[in-house]
Amino acid sequence: MISRFVTLALAVVGAVSVSAQEAPPPPVVPATVSIVMTTSEGPITLALEKERAPLTTANFLRYVDQKRLDGVTFYRAMKLGADSGLIQGGPQGEVKRLLPPVKHEPTSQTGLSHVDATISMARFAPGSATADFFITVGPVLSLDANPAGSGDTAGFAAFGHVVEGMDVVKRILAAPTSPTAGVGVMKGQMIAAPVKILTVRRVK
Repeated sequence: MISRFVTLALAVVGAVSVSAQEAPPPPVVPATVSIVMTTSEGPITLALEKERAPLTTANFLRYVDQKRLDGVTFYRAMKLGADSGLIQGGPQGEVKRLLPPVKHEPTSQTGLSHVDATISMARFAPGSATADFFITVGPVLSLDANPAGSGDTAGFAAFGHVVEGMDVVKRILAAPTSPTAGVGVMKGQMIAAPVKILTVRRVK
């Protein structure tokens, strides 16, 4: 009886061992860098994709480390629905804050997408992005690169996502806008009382 029990126990251990050997390895999570944006509406914590979007992340961190984003504002709220759209912030062309433009990293290269809570670089032509950025509320997949499309198919350079503070982002999106301020597509989207970004720091 004891012999049969030992044999059965060894068989079970062997089966568990084989099962463990056959189990696939856990997925590798791309490395990120955490930062916190302290605004007059509250903090927003973000994870920046230093592996998948290395150039864009490194560019943004230069602004963070040199404190070039301290004192800028969220100045634009583009509403796409009852609770969706994007908010845009940055120096808004304040030359003394700007570093050279960063090479464009399209979503077709990084594998990222403009899903809910994505941070991405604002730009004119591809490769012109400096410090202005936006955060999405809800998915805005039309901002992804579309190589099969026509015209400007490069999309925008997504490089991270909000970890905490989407309630703050949504409050900023809901802020009143001026019906007359802004030029072109931004007319009517400029926040009447821009929201101050007090500091932007790495989370240690």
